[in-house]
Amino acid sequence: MRLDQYLEKKRKLVDRALDRYLPAGNVPDRLVEAMRYSLLGGGKRFRPILALASCEAVGGSIDAVLPFACAIEMIHTYSLIHDDLPAMDNDELRRGRPTNHIVFGEALAILAGDALLTEAFRIMGEAALAAGVRQRRALQVLTEIAAAVGPRGMVGGQAADIAAEHSQADLPLVEFIHVRKTGELIRVSVRTGAILGGARPGQLRQLSRYAEFLGLAFQIADDILDEEGSVQTTGKLAGSDRRHHKATFPSVLGLPASKQRLRELLDQALEELSSFNKSAEPLRQIAKLIVARACVA
Repeated sequence: MRLDQYLEKKRKLVDRALDRYLPAGNVPDRLVEAMRYSLLGGGKRFRPILALASCEAVGGSIDAVLPFACAIEMIHTYSLIHDDLPAMDNDELRRGRPTNHIVFGEALAILAGDALLTEAFRIMGEAALAAGVRQRRALQVLTEIAAAVGPRGMVGGQAADIAAEHSQADLPLVEFIHVRKTGELIRVSVRTGAILGGARPGQLRQLSRYAEFLGLAFQIADDILDEEGSVQTTGKLAGSDRRHHKATFPSVLGLPASKQRLRELLDQALEELSSFNKSAEPLRQIAKLIVARACVA
């Protein structure tokens, strides 16, 4: 398969849906503008594509998944807006453009993030109400997404990340942060597609483990690219983690060992897909792409 063609097709599908889901009418224009700026301002749509790909891997229809996939992207975008704020990482570039608070001011950036988060749950709630016989699956997914992005997941990981700054972090702490801050949303993206696609219990277990390995690999790759990448490859200024004294795999293990761990995680992720047929090939190729980008940077 041509992964680039697959990703582009799915990205356009998600972008069109996101544009439809953004609020219009009876909403302050500047707020909608700030929401659109970050949500539609580029991005690979990695997480919603994972949801669509995992649905296809179990033979499901992506129509039921698309609202939840778009909601996941809204949640991810909200987290980026808030992560870039002066009170957090104080970053000035995101996806090669000025961050939301640089363009719209700190107050409106916070509100844009809040609005994207709450709109995401409105969209999922409406989709669950319309799910008919699949309503139980839809409610399960909504609940899992809430858990993945809350205090036990992404928000908790972000809090642990902040607490670990300027400390002598060890490997267990770094993994604790990475699994929650980044891994949980990736894991729930894969589970969303699998559950709504009608995965059998064994398939769901394998896809969940695939996603766990992939989520950790994704953040390690991001850590490596922060050290070795450029604005052209990452859309951000390099060296941000070092400037903020972040707990990362390179800071604990060094770059060579981090890249070795990345390759090990790829092997483990691919092993979980060994019983799937060619319908899971996008998931395999996505994992390989993540590792390749970081290991050749």
